[in-house]
This record gives sequence, structure tokens and C-alpha cells, in this order.
Amino acid sequence: MPNALDIKVDGIGAVSAPLQIVLLLTLISFLPAIIVTMTSFTRIAIVFHFLRQALGTQEMPSNQILIGLALFLTMFIMAPVGAQINDAAVAPAVAGRMSVTEAIARGTPPLRTFMLKQTRDTDLALFMDLGKVAKPSQRNELPMTVVIPAYVISELKTGFQMGFFLFVPFLLIDLVVSTTLLSMGMLQLPPAMISLPFKILLFVMIDGWNLVVGSIVRSFA
Repeated sequence: MPNALDIKVDGIGAVSAPLQIVLLLTLISFLPAIIVTMTSFTRIAIVFHFLRQALGTQEMPSNQILIGLALFLTMFIMAPVGAQINDAAVAPAVAGRMSVTEAIARGTPPLRTFMLKQTRDTDLALFMDLGKVAKPSQRNELPMTVVIPAYVISELKTGFQMGFFLFVPFLLIDLVVSTTLLSMGMLQLPPAMISLPFKILLFVMIDGWNLVVGSIVRSFA
């Protein structure tokens, strides 16, 4: 009968199972921040928020529906990047062909490449200047400490720009309704109550969800 002290607890590569659990719990604690800031989720959530504000439907669709749709769209958009990370880092690490540190190093480039495609040079220059980071010969050599915050503020700007263009047609409907009610002397009737059905009708007639979701996904191409 083998001694209990001789029993080896196998893990991924050279990492033991207890250390794997610690690393996994640490990763799970950072997972929400990773999903929100390092994927397409930020832009999608901002656009959906502006869309609901432009329609004036208050809490419809609910936050749960919008967040759920944003998560599934994020999975759809990030699927190619996830496949590259799995082939380059996750699968070899699970098979024990590389260490966790090497897996992280090999899994970072696909995500960095995705973020750099959506990041403006001015935002990268800002954080390079703030962090006193020397300009590398290629963008892919930038550290993630510069890429991640630059990517986030680029996504915020892009999301706000798309939100502005969503507001314009619905704002025109509000202006027409307000002007009409004012000319008719119906000052006590809230314009939002009259314009809301017309905005919903317009959104449904042009197949708004198809257009909005399609525009968001294509913006990452």
C-alpha cells in the first residue's frame, strides 16, 4: 500500500492541483473585469444603453435582456480570438506541453492584436506618455499595461459616437411632435407620450434590432 506522502497530485504542466485552484479562483475574481474591458462588451453595452434612451422606453428591454444579449454577442465576436488562444496556449497547457507562464505569454498576442485593431493611435500615445514607455518598432510590442486602458477609452469614444447617430432620427421625431403639439396649443400633454409610439413604430418598420446588431458586429471587422 503506497504511503500517503508518496501520492502525487497532478496538475496542468508542472503546476500542482492546489496551486491550480488558487490560480483559478484568482482568475475568476478578475473575469468580470476582463470581459468588460478587454472584449467587445464595452461598446455593445454602451450602444444598447443609448438605444434604449433614444427610444424612451425606460426599462424595456430590461437590463437583464440587454446584458444577456451583449454577452452572447461578445462571445460571437470574440470566438475567433478565443479559438486562437485555445490553440496557442490553453490546449498545450492542459496537455502538459508548456508551463502556465509560457501559456499566458503565448495566449496574449491574439488578444493584443484584437485590441490594437480597435484602438486609436492617439489613445496609445497618451498612455505611452503617461507611463514613460518608449515607442517600440511595432505596435504588437506594446505592453498590455498600455494597450488595455487605451483600448477601453477608444471603445468608450466609439460607443458614444454610435450612440449619437442612434439618437438623431428619434430626436427628429421628438422635435416634430413637440412642434405639432405647441402649434395646436396642447401644452399640458407630454410630448414623450405621443412620440413614443411613433418611435417604436419606426424602429420596428426598419427592423431596428437587425440593423443595430449588424452594425455593431461589422464595426469590429
